[in-house]
Amino acid sequence: MNQAKRQILRLPVWRSRLLLSLLLLAFLVLLGRALYLQGLNNEFLRQKGDARYSRVIDITAHRGIITDRNGEPLAISTPVESVWASPQDAEISSAELQRLAALLQMPMSEIKKKVRPGKRDFVYLKRQLPPELAKEVMQIGIPGIFLQREYRRYYPAGDVVAHLLGFTGIDDNGREGMELAYQNWLAGQAGSRRVIKDRQGHIIEDVESIKVPHQGKALALSIDRNLQYLAYRELSLAVEHFKAKAGSIVMLDAKTGEVLAMANLPSYNPNNRTTLEPRVTRNRAITDQYEPGSTLKPFTIAEALDSGKYKPTDIIQTAPGTLTIGPAVIHDSHPEGALTVEQVIQKSSNVGASKIALSLPREMMWDSLHRAGFGQPPHSGFPGEASGKLRPYQTWRPIEQATMSFGNGVSVSLLQLARAYTAFANDGELKPISLLKLTQPVAGVQIYKPETARAMRKMLEMVTQSGGTGPNAQVLGYRVAGKTGTAHKVVGNGYSPNLYVASFVGMAPVTDPRLIVAVMIDQPSNGEYYGGVVAAPVFSKVMAGALRMLGIPPDAPQNYFTPPEKTPLVKEDA
Repeated sequence: MNQAKRQILRLPVWRSRLLLSLLLLAFLVLLGRALYLQGLNNEFLRQKGDARYSRVIDITAHRGIITDRNGEPLAISTPVESVWASPQDAEISSAELQRLAALLQMPMSEIKKKVRPGKRDFVYLKRQLPPELAKEVMQIGIPGIFLQREYRRYYPAGDVVAHLLGFTGIDDNGREGMELAYQNWLAGQAGSRRVIKDRQGHIIEDVESIKVPHQGKALALSIDRNLQYLAYRELSLAVEHFKAKAGSIVMLDAKTGEVLAMANLPSYNPNNRTTLEPRVTRNRAITDQYEPGSTLKPFTIAEALDSGKYKPTDIIQTAPGTLTIGPAVIHDSHPEGALTVEQVIQKSSNVGASKIALSLPREMMWDSLHRAGFGQPPHSGFPGEASGKLRPYQTWRPIEQATMSFGNGVSVSLLQLARAYTAFANDGELKPISLLKLTQPVAGVQIYKPETARAMRKMLEMVTQSGGTGPNAQVLGYRVAGKTGTAHKVVGNGYSPNLYVASFVGMAPVTDPRLIVAVMIDQPSNGEYYGGVVAAPVFSKVMAGALRMLGIPPDAPQNYFTPPEKTPLVKEDA
């Protein structure tokens, strides 16, 4: 019986041999696969290993510093850390998640969503953390959580230079202003390197450098930080005092065309970029255009003198203070009688300017304004600079030619207007604008005869003296020259009867102009709106401070200054 059972359990010889052959075959297949992967084609295993431990780390390029003309820092980059995760490697317990959410000030649900395994192997948890906080995050010891070094832009002057500098975004790329205009110059080129990390995110081996980073280059602006503070302070006081909607100021080096100061209100703090609106961040002095009013009259008179048709002492009859052209009537807010060409500027007569303009060919007047830079961009290099509006002369009607003589129907930016006055400061040579510090002066374009420019300086100086519209622009110890403007604001298809733009553009010292300051106050609303009352005092304070800061010698005798309160105000309506 037992022998029979043993015979039943015994396997056939062919079956045992088949089983042994299959086992040997499987072993040979595994051995061949191992030899193939480790000897002939080891790329697969290397890729799998790299996917778990090898990482390519970006090396952020340090963004170039922005300075003023004297090397004072205006925009610098400070190191920060960004926390990122590899969802495939992240292993977070409930306690760790709670602590991580508290440090990052994020909802736990949001962190869970970001680290949920999926197709992504890289996800930011929080950008631009202070190094101390980032260190606390890493001390939790969560696998799959890493740090990446980045830089955050910091602006020491805050809102004082905000509109000129602009700001950068979360990726440290320029978003506005000079940061955007010179993005390629400032940003440099990021690099990268390959490393091996353990599961805790620690680098245990630096494998290779893939791309060497190239640091950004420094950028020296033309502005002087001290002059910028001065201009911003006085503009702020004026906008607040006159309850204005907005205001802008530009200061130029009259010899080189460099912008020494440029400020706008309302302003913003570029160090707090969470809630920024385009209406606040735009640089109004460059991107906005407005009708300049009487600050444009000097260009009409300059062309009249340049043509040889008029002399400064020629008489223009402005009585009875009105001029009828078709159905329209041009009027002076202070009717005069017979005025010299000089007095037309001094007393800002609309009737006198209109009569002179209508005596000139339309093409000649258009050419004068165009040569002065109106109707075309100032080529400052600033993003979004306005070209202004100067319609073709072929479409001008007589009333339009007349009103353009005192700045109605023409649109300019404040920077355009300030630049145009460089022709009066430099014996007829119009200087190019520069927002960068120049190593040597750049040649301008001669647009007026030297004697014409000198005659215009004399007229503009008369504006600031007794009998003119701008005695509030005077500076003790210096001879100053300039022009007031009081323009009705364009609203819809017409002009508002009670909304104004008050402005003043001038230069000093008159004997050898070194500085040009242009001031524009938009919609003053405390009862005062004349350019000679609202904008001229800002010019006076800024010019006085700037002349003394730069050590420019006085050029006026002690008895030259007349207190404005002792000078009757000559009103204007353009």
